[in-house]
Amino acid sequence: MTDPEQACPIAPVVDIVFSRWTTPILWTLHEFGRQRFVELERRITTITPKVLTQRLRQLERDGLITRTYHPEVPPRVEYEISDLGRSLAPLFAGLATWAAEKLPEVDRARESYDAARSKV
Repeated sequence: MTDPEQACPIAPVVDIVFSRWTTPILWTLHEFGRQRFVELERRITTITPKVLTQRLRQLERDGLITRTYHPEVPPRVEYEISDLGRSLAPLFAGLATWAAEKLPEVDRARESYDAARSKV
């Protein structure tokens, strides 16, 4: 019997790219360029500082963003999307197209399902 994770070659990609907060962080860095921590915090208002720190570290570890430390007084740290992170742009563009075209259909399917379930 095949391990489901090995049977699906995109499973590791989904784990990396679609972890909670990864897409908003990557989108923000792609859209607005290099950002300081506080700028990211202001743009992604629903993320906590602790979680933002954790996600930034993981994205840096995965090579999707770069962190630049400037030894000034006070010290300054900036984050930007890496070339590897930028290479995900076609994937996100395809998903955005799919969302625009198919999410209304998903909404209709959900409404139909919920209506049928409420009668049971």
